[in-house]
Amino acid sequence: MAELVFVGCYTGDAGNGTGITTFSRSSSGDLTEIASLPLESPSWLVRHPSLPVLYAANETATGSVTALALSASGALSVLGTLATGGAHPCHLAVTPDGRFLLCANYTGGSLAVFSLSPSGALVSRTALAQHSGSGPDADRQEAAHVHMAVPSADGSIVSAVDLGTDEIRSYTLSASGSLDLLAVSSLPAGTGPRQLIRRPGTDLAYVVGELAGTVVTVRETSPGAFSVVSVTPSTLSSVTPNLVAHLELADARMYVSNRGPDCVTEFALDDTLAVADQPCGANPRHFALVDGTCYVAAQSEDAITAFTLTASGEADLKYYPTGSPTFVLPVSLP
Repeated sequence: MAELVFVGCYTGDAGNGTGITTFSRSSSGDLTEIASLPLESPSWLVRHPSLPVLYAANETATGSVTALALSASGALSVLGTLATGGAHPCHLAVTPDGRFLLCANYTGGSLAVFSLSPSGALVSRTALAQHSGSGPDADRQEAAHVHMAVPSADGSIVSAVDLGTDEIRSYTLSASGSLDLLAVSSLPAGTGPRQLIRRPGTDLAYVVGELAGTVVTVRETSPGAFSVVSVTPSTLSSVTPNLVAHLELADARMYVSNRGPDCVTEFALDDTLAVADQPCGANPRHFALVDGTCYVAAQSEDAITAFTLTASGEADLKYYPTGSPTFVLPVSLP
């Protein structure tokens, strides 16, 4: 089995990257660069749930999404590109049935839906839900900024996290790919919600507040509707500003990347209690956990950094150079 890691990045005026870089991952967790595909600012990557196809958000002022075929050898080739209908798309998700691709347009303040063919190719944009509103941070919340789109387990509901309006706006997703507003859930003013992840087997979910430097625990009181349970700091560090970035759950642990303190913080999930900060390089925009190792897209470090998850939260960093990394996607191939 081939173990690969695909890395997205910022290119051109936005960063020092060139496109999607492919690394092989050894049994010891070390990375070796083996290929690179030129592509414009592929800042977020996602894999189709059942097909050898990847999708990249081209985070530019015009906004597009690219479908990529993944060969048995791990090589990537472009299948097609479509406009997202909004500026700076920053997050993608595929519905569990593989029929639709969801896209959050950050500057555009909108949620786009694309239909996918049986082969995983992009067919057409089926919906574009435009948000409006603002928040108390005049610089960052002057307008709506959709940062994430999260499908429910059955794919019938899509919850869009809006950093600009401090809201989670949920929609029903029809069989034809249209969106109908279902619920609007408010978060504490100035939170600047960036990501949401549900805790499997419970009615709880967690939201990272990029602007407030917090983790907000919410309860899904009815499908797509969320109420705040608690708010806790996202790191043990007192360094400010802290622009919280990415969130992952792993068994009874939660991990959050903090830009400013430049660390990945481990939480005891049952108590939502921060227990350790792990230094991880400058501007940890995204990370992935694989077999006990955390791979971090340290954007301003121009490197993927890696460390072993330990009980003490103290581990040596390894550095794998790559320009302006923004996303880490581990893939296992037969």
